[in-house]
Amino acid sequence: MTDTTQPTSPVQPIYINRERSLLEFNRRVLAQAKNAQVPLLERLKFLCISSSNMDEFFEVRLASLIELAKEPAARTHPDNLVPRDAIAQLTEAAHDIVKDQYYTLNHILIPALEKEGIRFVRRNHWNEKQKEWIRNYFLDSLKPVLSPMGLDPSHPFPKILNKSLNFIVSLEGKDAFGRSNGLAIVQVPRSLPRLVKLPPEATDGDNDLVFLSSILHSNVANLFPGMTVTGCYQFRVTRNTNLFIDEEEVDDIMSALQGELYGRQFGDAIRLEVADNCPPAMMDYLLDRFKLDETALYQVHGPVNLHRLDAVPNLVNRPDLMFPPHVPKPFKPKPVNKNPFRLFSRKKDGESLFQHIARQDILLHHPYDAFTPVIDFLNQASKDPDVLAIRMTLYRTGEKSAIIDALVRAAKNGKEVTAVVELRARFDEDNNIQQATRLQDAGVHVVYGVVGYKTHAKMILVVRREDSKLRHYVHLGTGNYHHITTRFYTDFGLFTCHKDIGNDVTKIFQQLTSLGNTKDLKVLLQSPFTLHSGMIERIQREAENARNGKPARVIAKMNGLQEKQIIDALYEASQAGVKVDLIVRGICSLVPGVPGLSENIQVRSIIGRFLEHHRVYYFENHGGEPELYCSSADWMSRNLLARVETCFPILDPQCFQQVFTEGLALYLEDNTSAWLLQQDGHYELVTPPLSDDEPTVNAQQQLISQYQGDPSAS
Repeated sequence: MTDTTQPTSPVQPIYINRERSLLEFNRRVLAQAKNAQVPLLERLKFLCISSSNMDEFFEVRLASLIELAKEPAARTHPDNLVPRDAIAQLTEAAHDIVKDQYYTLNHILIPALEKEGIRFVRRNHWNEKQKEWIRNYFLDSLKPVLSPMGLDPSHPFPKILNKSLNFIVSLEGKDAFGRSNGLAIVQVPRSLPRLVKLPPEATDGDNDLVFLSSILHSNVANLFPGMTVTGCYQFRVTRNTNLFIDEEEVDDIMSALQGELYGRQFGDAIRLEVADNCPPAMMDYLLDRFKLDETALYQVHGPVNLHRLDAVPNLVNRPDLMFPPHVPKPFKPKPVNKNPFRLFSRKKDGESLFQHIARQDILLHHPYDAFTPVIDFLNQASKDPDVLAIRMTLYRTGEKSAIIDALVRAAKNGKEVTAVVELRARFDEDNNIQQATRLQDAGVHVVYGVVGYKTHAKMILVVRREDSKLRHYVHLGTGNYHHITTRFYTDFGLFTCHKDIGNDVTKIFQQLTSLGNTKDLKVLLQSPFTLHSGMIERIQREAENARNGKPARVIAKMNGLQEKQIIDALYEASQAGVKVDLIVRGICSLVPGVPGLSENIQVRSIIGRFLEHHRVYYFENHGGEPELYCSSADWMSRNLLARVETCFPILDPQCFQQVFTEGLALYLEDNTSAWLLQQDGHYELVTPPLSDDEPTVNAQQQLISQYQGDPSAS
């Protein structure tokens, strides 16, 4: 009997795994390390960033999946995979990326650096003069701070710090007590540099560098006198760094966090990196010590922590191999109907920032605009006798923050100052605890947000007495109040004294401090209450307009898109005929271009000199005024449903045009640094035009040129 059954076509997945999309983002970052159009030392920095990104992938994302896999019924969201299946797929992809990282280092970057006179001098190439200097360096600078540990019943395998550099050493012979240990561990303090520049007296090259691992390898016998070293191999373990605090069960979140931070260094092992010449028996021994299987083993040809290569640019001092310096321009409010790219003098005719803001909304675009006006805003508020109160959210501020200095000064000057400090900002917990303590000591009212909801909103509220009335001055932003990241993160910040915005921000601060129920906001959308539903309603409105034959458009720029209901709403809008353009830097779980599902959706990712960080949402709203929002929130489940976030409308016409042009339209024209998401989840680089008739567009470079006053870039 003939079988007439037709082969079944594979079902097109309609959601991309979140972690897989994260790894795809890291592939795009790594691709910049191979991009010959990028200055050479910047390419090395992109390799370092990709290494740091992989560390966080293992520490946070894969670690979370491993925890999730312990629950039999658990599934990933939104793609509904069994966690163990997802882990297997991601592990395979991670091995491929790590292999590509070391290929890029050894076969692309190191040869290119050598052509520029920047050499990593290997042990087998050291001359006698170099050997002598390196030996003395080891004896003087390394040996005194190293503590080798022989392994025996009274010296068990030591605790290994997360991401620390270590060596496992095989030995023959007996120690001073007549014992035959066989194995030892050498732990390298983080304070030691991973690269050492050879001085002129030790080498003929101007920029000859030696890996710390090479120095230790060649001199390790000095740590074990009377014994013979038969092998020395570097290794590093990456651990689960997720913190667990049952906020419902603790009385003091700060104290609980302080207790957990130390334990972060010794969480469960997730990945083991070893030198690729390490013998199999020794690798098996390490895997057993860390309770890992072979899939968690990464054999590498080179230093086990590529991120520490970020020291190279400072060591070699070759500015010609870097991006030209970018100095953010001081800012001043632009005159009506004039070029939006402008210079700033902090004072004009003796006016304060409050007088400027009272006259017109001010939009800052970082890093093209300086962050200084935000600090000036707080400094002026701290000294202004008419300012009664300052309220601010703090998620990440960095050390030695001028923002913290201004708040401390304001409190000492008698202002009523309230700071909502998010202690649980990942990897900034310790710094935030220190800053919160400093603020409290100065008399600032410090609160830690809402139990169960990270406070991720970026808001400053200044209450000022004017003509016997109180006026609210507000700053709202898409990025953190961090003086360092504003130099290389793209973000918008809005100064306004619009009455409705001021009233809404006041209500949110009251909600955060008093925990009262104040959800009746007039113009702002807020997570976890109205932002999720507000975005869906606006997407659905565009779909309805399209069904009725009206123009309909959604343009959205963000860091990540994963929330299922938002994705489903976008799919429905596409099917209704809405043109949807998404600019998503990192994670994107939506599948574009699928006939009958998402053929009207295009997803692009921009990877360039600066880290794209804006969150901008545009809705055509035919029959009404087009709507444009900036937000602290991505379209991720955590942002929309489990955090305190704000999404604020751009109401001033000039600011509206500036955000639309600089934050959306220009990125849709980019044809040199844009990647397009394909149906199968991988990305393809947009091919630059071959014809002189079609201009090349690099959004970031064009903005740099325009803000620096290059008329040809306008």
